[in-house]
Amino acid sequence: MGEDGRQEADRYEQEGREVGEMESVQERMERLGTKEKIATFMQKEKQPYEFKRKYAQIRAEEFASECDGRGLNYHVSVGGLDSIVLYLFLHEICHINAPGVSASTLEDKSIQRVHKALGIINVPPLKREDGTYWTKPRVIQEFGFPVISKEVAGKIELLQNPTEKNKTVRHAIITGETGAYGGWQKNSKMQLKQKWLKLFGGYENENEGCDYEKPDFKVSSKCCYYLKEKNCDDWGKEHNSVPYLGLMASEGGRRARSLRMNGCNYFGASTIRSAPFAIFHRQDILQLALEMDTLWKGGLKEKYHEKLLKENCLSNSFKMPDSIIPEIYGTIEKKPDGTLYTTKAQRTGCSMCGFGIHIEKRPHRFDLLHENNPKEWDYLMFHMCKDENGNDYGWAKVLEYIGVGWDPTTIGENCKGQMSLEDFID
Repeated sequence: MGEDGRQEADRYEQEGREVGEMESVQERMERLGTKEKIATFMQKEKQPYEFKRKYAQIRAEEFASECDGRGLNYHVSVGGLDSIVLYLFLHEICHINAPGVSASTLEDKSIQRVHKALGIINVPPLKREDGTYWTKPRVIQEFGFPVISKEVAGKIELLQNPTEKNKTVRHAIITGETGAYGGWQKNSKMQLKQKWLKLFGGYENENEGCDYEKPDFKVSSKCCYYLKEKNCDDWGKEHNSVPYLGLMASEGGRRARSLRMNGCNYFGASTIRSAPFAIFHRQDILQLALEMDTLWKGGLKEKYHEKLLKENCLSNSFKMPDSIIPEIYGTIEKKPDGTLYTTKAQRTGCSMCGFGIHIEKRPHRFDLLHENNPKEWDYLMFHMCKDENGNDYGWAKVLEYIGVGWDPTTIGENCKGQMSLEDFID
């Protein structure tokens, strides 16, 4: 479960306090004027590209100025295309000299190459108690598979790990019924959608009198935490630095609610961050990517190459990429109606991540991995974990369980892995 989700679960788990001491979700939203804030933010999302571009610049510069006044440093959390564009936008348009930080080794090789060309700082995964680093297979073996979405995986993880403390939130996940903090709702958004309840709700059959199924594998949202979130957060603390993030509310989920409630720049008690592209849509980020790529091809590539060579951050043999758009995305092209799109991957991430796989058309990310790296595909599908009897298994088992096709020979011959309206509403 992401940070927002963990905080919400924690709040639900504090139901032992007396009702009179507690402010409900609805009361708090009314006091903070949340509905009005969201409505205002969504109006900005409807504005034309030039407005959004200028708005992003203003917010980014305001964040840097406020951090300077507070004695804080700032950096860019860099991953895929969106944050690569953000890094260049801050440096070349806003003239904000913020270092880029990334758990780069998790990304596709073509993304890693662009990171290297930009001088992005690579932060290693967290260390285990035995002194070795966490790896993708180790995290999944110990905690579970990252599947469906961060929010849903976090809820399933709670169901798989019941405690007296999380009893209230587990009840809300199954029934939608909340306690005092949730305002005694009957159909809250804490409840899993029926599709996922049917497959993962069986852990509460005895408690709730239901008849759902449960798998023989674990599900978790902890991969990001151990492999990139905590280590990058630790880097920030060590350097007294707070992040610029390439997040957009249009991507949906808990992040969307948080961005629309709190705006592009947020200075909270425990969290400080800037998301200059918060009001962007996909078309806006692709348009800006083309602009940054034009700068790259117009002399920026040579500028970065010379700078990084002087700083001994590159070897003389390193070949700078011709485009800041990593090869995994293909190129950015325009449809007859003017819509921009990437010719290959639309979104990227860790090669073994399953978040969102259920809404991808085939060939989906694992099908493409089979095409580009069949050896890694075979490992992820069949050998990355061991069951209690010591037998190998992997993503094939998980995908089969949630109804997503994985066999490359069946592409086009079945509807598994195809999107439906229900799938978009996790």
